[in-house]
Amino acid sequence: MKVDPTRPLIVQSDLSVLLETHHPEFESVRGVLSRFADLIKSPEHLHMYRITPLSLWNATAAGMPIEQMSACLQQNAKFGVPSSVLSGIRKYANRYGLLRMEDVGNELYLVSDDTVILREILTYDSLKKYLEDTRGERAIAISPAYRGVLKQELTKLGFPVEDLAAYRSGEFLPIQLRDEETVEEPFQLRDYQKSAVDAFHRIGEGGSGVLVLPCGAGKTVIGIAAMARCSCATLILTSNVTSVKQWKREILSKTGLGEDQVGEYNGTTKDVRPVTIATYQILTHRGKKEDDFAHMRLFSEREWGLIIYDEVHLLPAPVFRATADIQATRRLGLTATLIREDGREEDVFSLVGPKKFDMAWKELESQGWIAKVTCQEVRVPLSESDRDLYGASSARQQFRIAGENSAKQQVIDHLLRLHADEPTLIIGQYIDQLEQISAHTGAPMISGSMAYENREELYDQFKKGQLPLLIVSKVANFAVDLPDAAVAIQVSGSYGSRQEEAQRLGRILRPKSSGANAAVFYSIISEDTKEQDFAMKRQLFLVEQGYEYCITRWSPETKVCKGEQYEI
Repeated sequence: MKVDPTRPLIVQSDLSVLLETHHPEFESVRGVLSRFADLIKSPEHLHMYRITPLSLWNATAAGMPIEQMSACLQQNAKFGVPSSVLSGIRKYANRYGLLRMEDVGNELYLVSDDTVILREILTYDSLKKYLEDTRGERAIAISPAYRGVLKQELTKLGFPVEDLAAYRSGEFLPIQLRDEETVEEPFQLRDYQKSAVDAFHRIGEGGSGVLVLPCGAGKTVIGIAAMARCSCATLILTSNVTSVKQWKREILSKTGLGEDQVGEYNGTTKDVRPVTIATYQILTHRGKKEDDFAHMRLFSEREWGLIIYDEVHLLPAPVFRATADIQATRRLGLTATLIREDGREEDVFSLVGPKKFDMAWKELESQGWIAKVTCQEVRVPLSESDRDLYGASSARQQFRIAGENSAKQQVIDHLLRLHADEPTLIIGQYIDQLEQISAHTGAPMISGSMAYENREELYDQFKKGQLPLLIVSKVANFAVDLPDAAVAIQVSGSYGSRQEEAQRLGRILRPKSSGANAAVFYSIISEDTKEQDFAMKRQLFLVEQGYEYCITRWSPETKVCKGEQYEI
Protein backbone atom coordinates (compact mmCIF):
# COMPACT_ATOMS: atom_id res chain seq x y z
CA MET A 1 0.00 0.00 0.00
CA LYS A 2 1.50 3.32 -1.11
CA VAL A 3 1.73 5.94 1.65
CA ASP A 4 1.81 9.66 0.84
CA PRO A 5 1.18 11.91 3.88
CA THR A 6 0.83 14.98 1.64
CA ARG A 7 -2.50 13.78 0.27
CA PRO A 8 -5.81 15.03 1.80
CA LEU A 9 -7.90 11.84 2.22
CA ILE A 10 -8.05 8.99 4.70
CA VAL A 11 -10.22 6.18 3.33
CA GLN A 12 -11.45 3.63 5.87
CA SER A 13 -12.71 0.11 5.28
CA ASP A 14 -16.21 0.94 6.61
CA LEU A 15 -16.72 3.22 3.56
CA SER A 16 -16.13 6.39 5.56
CA VAL A 17 -13.75 9.00 4.18
CA LEU A 18 -11.96 11.80 6.06
CA LEU A 19 -10.98 14.94 4.16
CA GLU A 20 -8.52 17.54 5.55
CA THR A 21 -10.18 20.94 5.36
CA HIS A 22 -6.94 22.94 5.31
CA HIS A 23 -5.32 20.99 2.48
CA PRO A 24 -4.55 23.02 -0.69
CA GLU A 25 -6.60 20.54 -2.76
CA PHE A 26 -9.58 20.58 -0.38
CA GLU A 27 -11.99 22.39 -2.71
CA SER A 28 -11.28 20.34 -5.81
CA VAL A 29 -11.36 17.00 -3.96
CA ARG A 30 -14.51 17.96 -2.05
CA GLY A 31 -16.23 18.83 -5.33
CA VAL A 32 -15.71 15.31 -6.72
CA LEU A 33 -16.14 13.40 -3.46
CA SER A 34 -19.48 15.04 -2.63
CA ARG A 35 -20.95 13.70 -5.88
CA PHE A 36 -20.82 10.08 -4.63
CA ALA A 37 -20.54 10.38 -0.83
CA ASP A 38 -22.61 12.10 1.88
CA LEU A 39 -21.13 14.53 4.41
CA ILE A 40 -21.75 13.18 7.93
CA LYS A 41 -19.73 15.46 10.22
CA SER A 42 -17.78 18.67 9.75
CA PRO A 43 -15.43 19.37 12.66
CA GLU A 44 -12.78 22.07 12.29
CA HIS A 45 -9.96 20.14 10.64
CA LEU A 46 -11.55 17.05 9.07
CA HIS A 47 -14.80 16.49 7.20
CA MET A 48 -16.22 12.98 7.45
CA TYR A 49 -18.06 11.49 4.45
CA ARG A 50 -19.91 8.21 4.14
CA ILE A 51 -20.24 6.28 0.89
CA THR A 52 -23.67 4.61 0.83
CA PRO A 53 -25.50 2.48 -1.72
CA LEU A 54 -27.97 5.33 -2.36
CA SER A 55 -25.21 7.91 -2.84
CA LEU A 56 -23.56 5.59 -5.37
CA TRP A 57 -26.83 4.86 -7.21
CA ASN A 58 -27.64 8.56 -7.53
CA ALA A 59 -24.11 9.29 -8.76
CA THR A 60 -24.34 6.49 -11.32
CA ALA A 61 -27.78 7.61 -12.49
CA ALA A 62 -26.40 11.14 -12.93
CA GLY A 63 -23.70 9.75 -15.23
CA MET A 64 -20.65 9.53 -12.94
CA PRO A 65 -18.43 6.57 -13.96
CA ILE A 66 -17.25 4.10 -11.33
CA GLU A 67 -13.69 4.72 -12.55
CA GLN A 68 -13.97 8.41 -11.63
CA MET A 69 -15.16 7.57 -8.10
CA SER A 70 -12.32 5.07 -7.57
CA ALA A 71 -9.74 7.43 -9.06
CA CYS A 72 -10.81 10.25 -6.71
CA LEU A 73 -10.02 8.03 -3.72
CA GLN A 74 -6.87 6.37 -5.10
CA GLN A 75 -5.24 9.62 -6.22
CA ASN A 76 -5.90 11.46 -2.95
CA ALA A 77 -5.68 8.82 -0.17
CA LYS A 78 -2.75 9.14 2.25
CA PHE A 79 -2.57 5.45 3.04
CA GLY A 80 -4.07 3.95 -0.06
CA VAL A 81 -7.61 2.64 -0.47
CA PRO A 82 -8.64 -0.68 1.12
CA SER A 83 -9.53 -3.20 -1.55
CA SER A 84 -12.85 -3.79 0.20
CA VAL A 85 -13.80 -0.15 -0.45
CA LEU A 86 -13.03 -0.34 -4.17
CA SER A 87 -14.90 -3.62 -4.51
CA GLY A 88 -17.81 -2.20 -2.48
CA ILE A 89 -18.07 0.84 -4.75
CA ARG A 90 -18.04 -1.37 -7.82
CA LYS A 91 -20.55 -3.81 -6.30
CA TYR A 92 -23.13 -1.20 -5.31
CA ALA A 93 -22.68 1.20 -8.23
CA ASN A 94 -23.03 -1.69 -10.70
CA ARG A 95 -26.35 -2.64 -9.16
CA TYR A 96 -28.01 0.42 -10.70
CA GLY A 97 -29.16 -0.76 -14.13
CA LEU A 98 -28.66 -4.43 -13.31
CA LEU A 99 -32.43 -4.66 -12.99
CA ARG A 100 -34.52 -2.85 -15.58
CA MET A 101 -38.19 -2.35 -16.22
CA GLU A 102 -39.02 -2.66 -19.89
CA ASP A 103 -42.22 -3.16 -21.84
CA VAL A 104 -42.96 -5.15 -24.94
CA GLY A 105 -46.36 -4.50 -26.46
CA ASN A 106 -48.82 -4.30 -23.61
CA GLU A 107 -46.73 -6.30 -21.15
CA LEU A 108 -44.33 -4.97 -18.51
CA TYR A 109 -41.24 -6.95 -17.54
CA LEU A 110 -38.54 -6.92 -14.89
CA VAL A 111 -35.43 -7.70 -16.94
CA SER A 112 -31.79 -8.50 -16.18
CA ASP A 113 -28.81 -9.91 -18.04
CA ASP A 114 -27.80 -11.52 -14.73
CA THR A 115 -29.92 -14.67 -14.41
CA VAL A 116 -28.63 -15.31 -10.87
CA ILE A 117 -30.08 -11.98 -9.67
CA LEU A 118 -33.47 -12.76 -11.20
CA ARG A 119 -33.55 -16.16 -9.52
CA GLU A 120 -32.70 -14.47 -6.21
CA ILE A 121 -35.50 -11.94 -6.70
CA LEU A 122 -37.98 -14.79 -7.08
CA THR A 123 -37.07 -16.15 -3.63
CA TYR A 124 -38.18 -13.05 -1.67
CA ASP A 125 -41.58 -13.64 -0.07
CA SER A 126 -42.17 -9.88 0.12
CA LEU A 127 -42.00 -9.64 -3.70
CA LYS A 128 -44.04 -12.66 -4.78
CA LYS A 129 -47.40 -10.86 -4.90
CA TYR A 130 -45.95 -8.36 -7.39
CA LEU A 131 -44.37 -10.90 -9.73
CA GLU A 132 -46.15 -12.95 -12.37
CA ASP A 133 -44.70 -15.57 -14.74
CA THR A 134 -41.08 -15.79 -15.82
CA ARG A 135 -40.32 -15.17 -19.50
CA GLY A 136 -37.29 -17.32 -20.08
CA GLU A 137 -34.26 -16.83 -17.83
CA ARG A 138 -33.92 -13.05 -18.22
CA ALA A 139 -37.40 -11.61 -17.63
CA ILE A 140 -40.29 -11.73 -15.18
CA ALA A 141 -43.72 -10.40 -16.12
CA ILE A 142 -45.20 -7.84 -13.70
CA SER A 143 -48.49 -6.00 -13.50
CA PRO A 144 -48.28 -2.30 -14.51
CA ALA A 145 -50.25 -1.55 -11.34
CA TYR A 146 -47.22 -2.68 -9.27
CA ARG A 147 -44.62 -0.69 -11.22
CA GLY A 148 -44.05 1.83 -8.44
CA VAL A 149 -44.37 -0.31 -5.33
CA LEU A 150 -42.10 -3.00 -6.82
CA LYS A 151 -39.36 -0.42 -7.48
CA GLN A 152 -39.82 0.80 -3.91
CA GLU A 153 -39.49 -2.69 -2.44
CA LEU A 154 -36.51 -3.64 -4.62
CA THR A 155 -34.67 -0.46 -3.65
CA LYS A 156 -35.14 -1.34 0.04
CA LEU A 157 -33.67 -4.78 -0.68
CA GLY A 158 -30.61 -3.21 -2.34
CA PHE A 159 -31.65 -3.76 -5.97
CA PRO A 160 -32.38 -0.35 -7.54
CA VAL A 161 -34.35 -0.55 -10.78
CA GLU A 162 -33.65 1.48 -13.90
CA ASP A 163 -37.10 2.21 -15.29
CA LEU A 164 -36.97 2.11 -19.08
CA ALA A 165 -40.64 1.28 -19.63
CA ALA A 166 -42.77 3.58 -21.74
CA TYR A 167 -44.59 6.63 -20.43
CA ARG A 168 -48.00 7.78 -21.55
CA SER A 169 -47.99 10.80 -23.83
CA GLY A 170 -50.80 12.48 -21.94
CA GLU A 171 -53.09 15.14 -23.29
CA PHE A 172 -51.28 17.05 -26.04
CA LEU A 173 -50.61 20.69 -25.20
CA PRO A 174 -48.30 22.73 -27.45
CA ILE A 175 -46.09 24.85 -25.20
CA GLN A 176 -43.76 27.32 -26.84
CA LEU A 177 -41.10 29.22 -24.93
CA ARG A 178 -40.91 32.94 -25.48
CA ASP A 179 -37.53 32.96 -27.19
CA GLU A 180 -36.08 35.56 -29.54
CA GLU A 181 -38.05 34.27 -32.51
CA THR A 182 -41.51 34.21 -30.97
CA VAL A 183 -42.34 37.34 -28.99
CA GLU A 184 -41.26 40.80 -28.06
CA GLU A 185 -40.27 39.79 -24.49
CA PRO A 186 -37.72 37.02 -25.04
CA PHE A 187 -35.70 35.13 -22.49
CA GLN A 188 -32.89 32.64 -22.86
CA LEU A 189 -32.12 29.48 -20.94
CA ARG A 190 -28.68 29.54 -19.37
CA ASP A 191 -26.29 26.79 -20.42
CA TYR A 192 -26.64 24.84 -17.16
CA GLN A 193 -30.44 25.13 -17.37
CA LYS A 194 -30.36 23.60 -20.86
CA SER A 195 -28.10 20.82 -19.55
CA ALA A 196 -30.53 20.10 -16.71
CA VAL A 197 -33.49 19.82 -19.09
CA ASP A 198 -31.44 17.60 -21.44
CA ALA A 199 -30.44 15.36 -18.52
CA PHE A 200 -34.08 14.85 -17.63
CA HIS A 201 -35.39 14.42 -21.13
CA ARG A 202 -32.56 12.30 -22.57
CA ILE A 203 -32.81 13.22 -26.26
CA GLY A 204 -36.56 13.10 -26.64
CA GLU A 205 -37.26 10.25 -24.23
CA GLY A 206 -38.08 12.00 -20.98
CA GLY A 207 -39.05 9.74 -18.12
CA SER A 208 -38.44 10.38 -14.47
CA GLY A 209 -35.73 11.98 -12.39
CA VAL A 210 -34.67 14.69 -9.97
CA LEU A 211 -32.71 17.85 -10.82
CA VAL A 212 -30.73 19.36 -7.93
CA LEU A 213 -29.81 23.05 -8.14
CA PRO A 214 -29.38 25.82 -5.54
CA CYS A 215 -32.04 28.37 -4.70
CA GLY A 216 -31.89 31.23 -7.18
CA ALA A 217 -30.63 29.01 -10.02
CA GLY A 218 -33.97 29.12 -11.84
CA LYS A 219 -35.53 25.75 -11.06
CA THR A 220 -38.95 27.10 -12.06
CA VAL A 221 -37.58 28.09 -15.47
CA ILE A 222 -36.08 24.61 -15.88
CA GLY A 223 -39.46 23.07 -15.05
CA ILE A 224 -41.15 25.27 -17.65
CA ALA A 225 -38.56 24.30 -20.26
CA ALA A 226 -39.21 20.62 -19.47
CA MET A 227 -42.93 21.25 -19.97
CA ALA A 228 -42.21 22.79 -23.37
CA ARG A 229 -40.03 19.82 -24.31
CA CYS A 230 -42.81 17.35 -23.37
CA SER A 231 -45.70 19.48 -24.76
CA CYS A 232 -48.40 17.86 -22.67
CA ALA A 233 -50.89 18.57 -19.90
CA THR A 234 -48.89 19.16 -16.73
CA LEU A 235 -49.69 18.96 -13.03
CA ILE A 236 -47.32 21.00 -10.84
CA LEU A 237 -47.19 20.31 -7.10
CA THR A 238 -45.48 22.85 -4.90
CA SER A 239 -45.04 23.92 -1.30
CA ASN A 240 -47.43 26.85 -0.72
CA VAL A 241 -49.81 29.36 -2.27
CA THR A 242 -47.01 31.90 -2.78
CA SER A 243 -45.18 29.34 -4.89
CA VAL A 244 -48.38 28.57 -6.86
CA LYS A 245 -48.67 32.26 -7.79
CA GLN A 246 -44.99 32.43 -8.67
CA TRP A 247 -45.21 29.41 -10.98
CA LYS A 248 -48.27 30.87 -12.72
CA ARG A 249 -46.58 34.25 -13.28
CA GLU A 250 -43.49 32.58 -14.69
CA ILE A 251 -45.48 30.25 -16.99
CA LEU A 252 -47.55 33.11 -18.40
CA SER A 253 -44.52 35.36 -18.91
CA LYS A 254 -42.21 32.74 -20.41
CA THR A 255 -44.55 30.68 -22.61
CA GLY A 256 -47.33 31.29 -25.12
CA LEU A 257 -49.94 29.80 -22.77
CA GLY A 258 -52.88 32.00 -21.83
CA GLU A 259 -54.71 32.60 -18.55
CA ASP A 260 -57.43 30.15 -19.58
CA GLN A 261 -54.88 27.32 -19.86
CA VAL A 262 -53.23 27.66 -16.44
CA GLY A 263 -55.26 26.83 -13.33
CA GLU A 264 -54.71 27.02 -9.58
CA TYR A 265 -55.81 24.32 -7.15
CA ASN A 266 -55.60 25.25 -3.48
CA GLY A 267 -57.77 25.90 -0.45
CA THR A 268 -59.74 28.73 -2.07
CA THR A 269 -59.51 27.97 -5.82
CA LYS A 270 -59.99 24.61 -7.52
CA ASP A 271 -59.54 25.31 -11.19
CA VAL A 272 -58.30 22.31 -13.20
CA ARG A 273 -56.80 23.41 -16.53
CA PRO A 274 -54.31 21.86 -19.02
CA VAL A 275 -51.59 23.19 -16.71
CA THR A 276 -52.67 23.01 -13.07
CA ILE A 277 -50.62 24.15 -10.07
CA ALA A 278 -51.53 22.72 -6.65
CA THR A 279 -50.08 22.68 -3.15
CA TYR A 280 -49.00 19.58 -1.25
CA GLN A 281 -51.18 20.80 1.61
CA ILE A 282 -54.43 20.64 -0.37
CA LEU A 283 -53.65 17.12 -1.61
CA THR A 284 -53.14 15.88 1.95
CA HIS A 285 -56.05 17.78 3.49
CA ARG A 286 -58.88 15.83 5.09
CA GLY A 287 -61.56 16.74 7.58
CA LYS A 288 -60.85 13.90 10.00
CA LYS A 289 -57.93 11.56 10.49
CA GLU A 290 -59.99 8.58 9.34
CA ASP A 291 -61.27 10.35 6.18
CA ASP A 292 -59.87 9.75 2.70
CA PHE A 293 -57.69 12.33 0.98
CA ALA A 294 -60.45 13.66 -1.28
CA HIS A 295 -58.20 15.93 -3.35
CA MET A 296 -55.92 13.07 -4.42
CA ARG A 297 -58.38 12.67 -7.29
CA LEU A 298 -56.52 15.55 -8.90
CA PHE A 299 -53.99 12.96 -10.13
CA SER A 300 -56.72 11.52 -12.37
CA GLU A 301 -58.68 14.68 -13.22
CA ARG A 302 -56.95 14.94 -16.63
CA GLU A 303 -54.68 12.79 -18.74
CA TRP A 304 -51.51 14.36 -17.33
CA GLY A 305 -48.39 13.71 -19.38
CA LEU A 306 -45.98 15.28 -16.83
CA ILE A 307 -46.07 15.82 -13.09
CA ILE A 308 -43.59 18.27 -11.60
CA TYR A 309 -42.74 17.95 -7.89
CA ASP A 310 -41.34 21.30 -6.82
CA GLU A 311 -39.31 21.18 -3.57
CA VAL A 312 -39.47 17.38 -3.91
CA HIS A 313 -37.69 16.90 -0.58
CA LEU A 314 -40.94 18.11 1.08
CA LEU A 315 -43.13 15.46 -0.60
CA PRO A 316 -45.59 14.21 2.06
CA ALA A 317 -45.99 10.47 2.68
CA PRO A 318 -49.56 10.28 1.27
CA VAL A 319 -48.34 11.78 -2.01
CA PHE A 320 -45.65 9.07 -2.17
CA ARG A 321 -48.43 6.50 -2.09
CA ALA A 322 -50.31 8.26 -4.90
CA THR A 323 -47.09 8.57 -6.90
CA ALA A 324 -46.54 4.81 -6.69
CA ASP A 325 -49.78 4.37 -8.67
CA ILE A 326 -48.88 6.72 -11.54
CA GLN A 327 -45.52 5.41 -12.68
CA ALA A 328 -46.57 5.53 -16.34
CA THR A 329 -46.70 9.34 -16.07
CA ARG A 330 -43.48 11.31 -16.51
CA ARG A 331 -42.23 12.74 -13.22
CA LEU A 332 -39.78 15.58 -12.63
CA GLY A 333 -38.48 16.47 -9.17
CA LEU A 334 -36.91 19.87 -8.50
CA THR A 335 -35.00 20.66 -5.32
CA ALA A 336 -32.03 22.44 -3.80
CA THR A 337 -31.26 19.42 -1.63
CA LEU A 338 -32.16 15.73 -1.66
CA ILE A 339 -31.97 15.69 2.14
CA ARG A 340 -35.19 14.65 3.86
CA GLU A 341 -35.42 14.96 7.61
CA ASP A 342 -37.65 11.86 7.69
CA GLY A 343 -34.99 9.71 6.00
CA ARG A 344 -37.16 8.82 2.98
CA GLU A 345 -34.59 9.71 0.31
CA GLU A 346 -34.90 6.16 -1.06
CA ASP A 347 -38.59 6.74 -1.80
CA VAL A 348 -37.79 9.86 -3.82
CA PHE A 349 -35.23 7.78 -5.72
CA SER A 350 -37.59 4.89 -6.50
CA LEU A 351 -40.92 6.70 -7.00
CA VAL A 352 -40.04 10.15 -8.43
CA GLY A 353 -36.74 9.10 -9.97
CA PRO A 354 -32.97 9.10 -9.45
CA LYS A 355 -30.83 12.19 -9.50
CA LYS A 356 -30.22 13.13 -13.13
CA PHE A 357 -28.45 16.47 -12.65
CA ASP A 358 -26.63 18.15 -9.78
CA MET A 359 -25.20 21.66 -10.07
CA ALA A 360 -22.56 22.70 -7.53
CA TRP A 361 -23.56 25.82 -5.64
CA LYS A 362 -20.05 27.26 -5.66
CA GLU A 363 -19.73 26.71 -9.40
CA LEU A 364 -22.80 28.85 -10.03
CA GLU A 365 -21.44 31.43 -7.61
CA SER A 366 -18.13 31.61 -9.49
CA GLN A 367 -20.05 32.19 -12.73
CA GLY A 368 -22.07 35.02 -11.16
CA TRP A 369 -25.44 33.26 -11.49
CA ILE A 370 -26.00 33.36 -7.72
CA ALA A 371 -24.69 35.77 -5.11
CA LYS A 372 -21.43 35.21 -3.24
CA VAL A 373 -22.55 34.57 0.35
CA THR A 374 -20.50 34.86 3.52
CA CYS A 375 -21.83 32.71 6.38
CA GLN A 376 -21.25 33.75 9.97
CA GLU A 377 -22.34 32.16 13.22
CA VAL A 378 -22.56 34.62 16.11
CA ARG A 379 -22.50 32.93 19.52
CA VAL A 380 -24.13 34.84 22.34
CA PRO A 381 -24.33 33.87 26.05
CA LEU A 382 -27.72 33.24 27.59
CA SER A 383 -29.17 36.20 29.45
CA GLU A 384 -29.20 35.86 33.24
CA SER A 385 -32.94 35.16 33.43
CA ASP A 386 -32.78 32.65 30.56
CA ARG A 387 -29.76 30.90 32.10
CA ASP A 388 -31.63 30.15 35.32
CA LEU A 389 -34.67 28.91 33.42
CA TYR A 390 -32.52 26.84 31.07
CA GLY A 391 -30.89 24.89 33.89
CA ALA A 392 -34.24 23.92 35.41
CA SER A 393 -35.92 22.81 32.17
CA SER A 394 -36.31 19.64 30.10
CA ALA A 395 -34.20 19.07 26.97
CA ARG A 396 -37.02 20.13 24.63
CA GLN A 397 -37.71 23.27 26.65
CA GLN A 398 -33.99 24.06 26.77
CA PHE A 399 -33.80 24.16 22.98
CA ARG A 400 -36.63 26.68 22.78
CA ILE A 401 -35.23 28.80 25.63
CA ALA A 402 -31.90 28.94 23.80
CA GLY A 403 -33.65 29.83 20.55
CA GLU A 404 -35.60 32.68 22.14
CA ASN A 405 -32.64 33.93 24.22
CA SER A 406 -33.49 37.58 24.91
CA ALA A 407 -29.80 38.54 24.69
CA LYS A 408 -30.01 37.97 20.92
CA GLN A 409 -31.79 41.31 20.52
CA GLN A 410 -28.55 43.22 21.19
CA VAL A 411 -26.83 41.25 18.44
CA ILE A 412 -29.70 41.98 16.05
CA ASP A 413 -29.43 45.71 16.80
CA HIS A 414 -25.68 45.61 16.18
CA LEU A 415 -26.08 43.78 12.84
CA LEU A 416 -28.83 46.15 11.68
CA ARG A 417 -26.55 49.11 12.35
CA LEU A 418 -23.72 47.35 10.54
CA HIS A 419 -25.92 46.81 7.46
CA ALA A 420 -28.06 49.93 7.77
CA ASP A 421 -28.37 50.54 4.03
CA GLU A 422 -28.91 46.94 2.90
CA PRO A 423 -32.19 45.04 2.35
CA THR A 424 -32.39 42.67 5.34
CA LEU A 425 -34.48 39.68 6.38
CA ILE A 426 -34.81 38.46 9.97
CA ILE A 427 -35.89 34.80 9.93
CA GLY A 428 -37.03 32.72 12.89
CA GLN A 429 -38.99 29.76 14.18
CA TYR A 430 -40.98 31.17 17.10
CA ILE A 431 -43.83 33.62 16.53
CA ASP A 432 -43.59 35.17 20.02
CA GLN A 433 -39.90 35.91 19.47
CA LEU A 434 -40.53 37.40 16.03
CA GLU A 435 -43.37 39.58 17.34
CA GLN A 436 -41.05 40.97 20.03
CA ILE A 437 -38.37 41.72 17.42
CA SER A 438 -41.00 43.35 15.23
CA ALA A 439 -42.19 45.56 18.10
CA HIS A 440 -38.59 46.48 18.98
CA THR A 441 -37.46 47.33 15.42
CA GLY A 442 -40.75 48.67 14.07
CA ALA A 443 -40.48 46.34 11.05
CA PRO A 444 -43.51 44.32 9.88
CA MET A 445 -43.66 40.56 10.46
CA ILE A 446 -44.98 37.92 8.07
CA SER A 447 -46.33 34.62 9.41
CA GLY A 448 -48.58 31.83 8.17
CA SER A 449 -51.64 33.43 9.77
CA MET A 450 -51.30 36.59 7.66
CA ALA A 451 -53.60 36.81 4.64
CA TYR A 452 -51.90 35.98 1.35
CA GLU A 453 -52.71 39.41 -0.13
CA ASN A 454 -51.11 41.20 2.84
CA ARG A 455 -47.98 39.03 2.56
CA GLU A 456 -47.67 39.81 -1.13
CA GLU A 457 -48.03 43.54 -0.47
CA LEU A 458 -45.17 43.47 2.05
CA TYR A 459 -42.99 41.35 -0.26
CA ASP A 460 -43.66 43.83 -3.06
CA GLN A 461 -42.70 46.81 -0.86
CA PHE A 462 -39.48 45.01 0.07
CA LYS A 463 -38.67 44.33 -3.60
CA LYS A 464 -39.24 47.99 -4.49
CA GLY A 465 -36.92 49.17 -1.71
CA GLN A 466 -39.76 50.84 0.21
CA LEU A 467 -39.26 48.43 3.11
CA PRO A 468 -35.60 47.86 4.08
CA LEU A 469 -36.29 45.32 6.85
CA LEU A 470 -38.73 42.41 6.89
CA ILE A 471 -39.27 39.84 9.65
CA VAL A 472 -40.43 36.43 8.43
CA SER A 473 -41.40 33.12 10.02
CA LYS A 474 -40.77 29.71 8.47
CA VAL A 475 -43.53 30.52 5.96
CA ALA A 476 -40.77 32.23 3.95
CA ASN A 477 -38.46 29.21 3.94
CA PHE A 478 -39.63 28.21 0.47
CA ALA A 479 -40.49 29.79 -2.86
CA VAL A 480 -40.27 33.45 -1.85
CA ASP A 481 -38.61 35.51 -4.55
CA LEU A 482 -36.84 38.49 -2.94
CA PRO A 483 -33.88 38.96 -5.30
CA ASP A 484 -32.41 42.08 -3.69
CA ALA A 485 -32.27 40.70 -0.13
CA ALA A 486 -28.60 41.05 0.79
CA VAL A 487 -28.57 40.18 4.51
CA ALA A 488 -30.34 37.36 6.35
CA ILE A 489 -30.29 37.13 10.14
CA GLN A 490 -31.46 33.73 11.44
CA VAL A 491 -32.53 34.02 15.07
CA SER A 492 -33.95 30.52 15.62
CA GLY A 493 -34.58 27.32 13.68
CA SER A 494 -36.04 23.80 13.59
CA TYR A 495 -33.54 21.71 15.56
CA GLY A 496 -30.90 20.25 13.20
CA SER A 497 -32.79 20.75 9.92
CA ARG A 498 -30.19 20.87 7.13
CA GLN A 499 -32.83 21.52 4.49
CA GLU A 500 -34.16 24.53 6.40
CA GLU A 501 -30.66 26.01 6.70
CA ALA A 502 -30.15 25.62 2.95
CA GLN A 503 -33.53 27.15 2.11
CA ARG A 504 -33.00 30.11 4.41
CA LEU A 505 -29.63 30.87 2.91
CA GLY A 506 -31.41 30.54 -0.43
CA ARG A 507 -33.46 33.66 0.36
CA ILE A 508 -30.36 35.78 -0.33
CA LEU A 509 -28.73 33.71 -3.11
CA ARG A 510 -30.43 35.33 -6.06
CA PRO A 511 -28.08 37.55 -8.09
CA LYS A 512 -28.18 41.20 -7.12
CA SER A 513 -29.18 43.83 -9.66
CA SER A 514 -26.34 46.13 -8.65
CA GLY A 515 -23.15 46.21 -6.62
CA ALA A 516 -20.79 43.35 -5.85
CA ASN A 517 -23.39 40.55 -6.10
CA ALA A 518 -22.62 39.61 -2.49
CA ALA A 519 -24.70 38.76 0.58
CA VAL A 520 -24.25 37.82 4.24
CA PHE A 521 -26.00 35.05 6.20
CA TYR A 522 -25.90 35.37 10.00
CA SER A 523 -27.02 32.67 12.39
CA ILE A 524 -27.33 33.84 15.99
CA ILE A 525 -26.77 30.92 18.37
CA SER A 526 -26.95 30.70 22.17
CA GLU A 527 -23.48 29.63 23.31
CA ASP A 528 -22.91 26.36 25.19
CA THR A 529 -26.51 25.22 24.74
CA LYS A 530 -28.39 22.54 22.82
CA GLU A 531 -28.95 25.12 20.09
CA GLN A 532 -25.19 25.22 19.47
CA ASP A 533 -25.09 21.42 19.11
CA PHE A 534 -27.96 21.44 16.61
CA ALA A 535 -26.37 24.33 14.67
CA MET A 536 -23.51 22.05 13.64
CA LYS A 537 -26.00 19.58 12.19
CA ARG A 538 -27.97 22.31 10.42
CA GLN A 539 -24.87 23.55 8.64
CA LEU A 540 -23.77 20.18 7.24
CA PHE A 541 -25.38 20.46 3.82
CA LEU A 542 -24.09 23.98 3.15
CA VAL A 543 -20.60 22.98 4.29
CA GLU A 544 -20.78 20.14 1.76
CA GLN A 545 -21.60 22.74 -0.91
CA GLY A 546 -18.38 24.59 -0.07
CA TYR A 547 -19.65 27.29 2.29
CA GLU A 548 -17.57 28.16 5.34
CA TYR A 549 -19.06 29.37 8.61
CA CYS A 550 -16.90 31.87 10.44
CA ILE A 551 -17.64 31.99 14.16
CA THR A 552 -17.54 35.10 16.34
CA ARG A 553 -18.57 35.55 19.96
CA TRP A 554 -20.75 38.35 21.18
CA SER A 555 -19.51 40.35 24.13
CA PRO A 556 -22.45 41.67 26.22
CA GLU A 557 -20.11 44.15 27.95
CA THR A 558 -18.74 45.88 24.88
CA LYS A 559 -21.74 45.02 22.66
CA VAL A 560 -19.53 44.01 19.74
CA CYS A 561 -18.61 40.73 18.12
CA LYS A 562 -15.09 39.69 19.01
CA GLY A 563 -12.76 36.74 19.08
CA GLU A 564 -10.85 34.88 16.42
CA GLN A 565 -12.81 33.65 13.48
CA TYR A 566 -12.35 30.10 12.33
CA GLU A 567 -13.92 27.70 9.91
CA ILE A 568 -16.15 24.82 10.93
